[in-house]
Amino acid sequence: MQIDDTVLAKLEKLSHLRIDEEKKEEIKEQLTGILAYIDNLNELDTASLSATFSTLDGGTPLRKDTPRDTNTIAAQILAHAPQSTNDFFVVPAIIE
Repeated sequence: MQIDDTVLAKLEKLSHLRIDEEKKEEIKEQLTGILAYIDNLNELDTASLSATFSTLDGGTPLRKDTPRDTNTIAAQILAHAPQSTNDFFVVPAIIE
């Protein structure tokens, strides 16, 4: 598909963007190149692939889920806060 002035004007209107006149030719070339690349992807035969296709044997590797004896994550995060009280961040009031 070739991007012309009418398509570019429609894209400008839909995206609420204004493209400078000196940039329009460059943008048209770039958009045409992107659409050509997508056309190349459409030529790939993916009919034999399942929707959950993965290149990893056995699926995505997961880390081992091990329980913690004590949960110190909140204390570690709050240690970096300028001010905290009872496991909560203290911030300036913004509503009167």
